[in-house]
Amino acid sequence: MTNNITIIGIDHGYGNIKTAHTCFKAGVTAYDKEPTFQNNMLIYKDRYYIIGEEHKEFISDKMADMDYYILTLAAIARELSIRKMTMARVHIAAGLPLTWVSEQKDSFKEYLLQNESADFTFKDVNYHVEFVSADIFPQGFSAVADRLRDFKGVNMLADIGNGTMNVMYINECKPTQAKCFTEKYGTNQCMIAVRESLMRQFGTSVDESVLERVIRTGTADISERYLTAIRATATEYVEGIFRRLREHEYDEELMRLYIVGGGSCMIKNFTDVNKDRVIINSDICAAAKGYELLAERKLRRNGGAV
Repeated sequence: MTNNITIIGIDHGYGNIKTAHTCFKAGVTAYDKEPTFQNNMLIYKDRYYIIGEEHKEFISDKMADMDYYILTLAAIARELSIRKMTMARVHIAAGLPLTWVSEQKDSFKEYLLQNESADFTFKDVNYHVEFVSADIFPQGFSAVADRLRDFKGVNMLADIGNGTMNVMYINECKPTQAKCFTEKYGTNQCMIAVRESLMRQFGTSVDESVLERVIRTGTADISERYLTAIRATATEYVEGIFRRLREHEYDEELMRLYIVGGGSCMIKNFTDVNKDRVIINSDICAAAKGYELLAERKLRRNGGAV
């Protein structure tokens, strides 16, 4: 909190919404009438929303509908609940894929600040939030903003999310603007490949929660033949990740590779890497924490003014 302003970092992922302390599926189901099952229910402007039952469909424009606004309210409520607050003046610290920031930053900020305040209920608790301001930062970079001094020499940063993989160079502790790339090559594309492989081999569909568990942990309580098939496809997909990194001139002998984001578990579970040259940050909330850090620094530079 700075000058009575509560800074809340939100990583608006395609698969999950992350804050500094929470993570939940980026899914919204809207109802005009009160639904029977009310787990994670948010009420806003006389409509009912169940949060996090399914992942939101991948769309490059996060402002195409109201879903990410509703998910933002849910994220704020979760953070305020942890801080034992129900009323706050909030500064939102959020992010966008590296190469989309410059073009979408202003419109995403306007989207998040479309209302001066919001009154809503989440999980039977009433909240009143005043939106003071917002900052939009580049994904990936924010996850390592607190440790730039470690990036001596030539370094490649790969932020593997659900929908995209963001790649950038950080050389001698400074990001290189001209060498930032965004690929539509995240964990969701791996899940699609796994489902297609299982259908082709066994003519069956496996519940998404099982696939997510294998991707996240490397195993699940299923038969060996299914587990072997899933792992084989995931391994092929990880090989594809490294092919794309090499297309952007990745060379293990000449640089270090830093991997962040929810997709970092795929690298950990489905390939062997040189741990002296490839550093994996498994903290899925790292970007949201970085957003808060960068926003706090900015506010302090401005003397607390937004």
